[in-house]
Amino acid sequence: MTKAIIAIIVVAIVGVLGYAAIRPDSFRIERSATIEAPPEKVFPLINDFKRWKAWSPWEKIDPALKRSYTGPNEGVGAAYSWQGVNEVGTGRMQIVQSTPNSRIEIKLDFEKPFEAHNIAEFSFKPENGGTHVTWAMHGPSPYMHRLMQVFFDMDDMVGGKFDQGLANLKAAAEQ
Repeated sequence: MTKAIIAIIVVAIVGVLGYAAIRPDSFRIERSATIEAPPEKVFPLINDFKRWKAWSPWEKIDPALKRSYTGPNEGVGAAYSWQGVNEVGTGRMQIVQSTPNSRIEIKLDFEKPFEAHNIAEFSFKPENGGTHVTWAMHGPSPYMHRLMQVFFDMDDMVGGKFDQGLANLKAAAEQ
């Protein structure tokens, strides 16, 4: 009986490890919202990291979050580093592309709680007097991340924060 239980446990572990190995080696999370404000009012809220306090859901998780800003105040080269605890972790992001009222691309480097290097993109499209905003993040999914994704749905976890952030962005832009 004990051997059978051990065999079942070993088969389950091998199954989980094998399933993680065949999962995609990259990921993409994307959410969109329509904001009743023109792109020229929405775009600056993202293009200037100091303005993220008004809408980013991660800004409110850790009241003791330490922030530092380097480079220009906005646009290409602007950088934001943070140091927090738990869910917020430690990392840095830098705007690498900024096309006014159209698109922003950000290089994300997470240090803690785990290391990751991803790209975040914001696109803005005029729509019926407002702006259709899409927030996406994509990057590599190394084996350990794929193994974690067997147990935790990253799209739900991060995508939920994107939904919250877009709702906050909508409220801030529509004032």
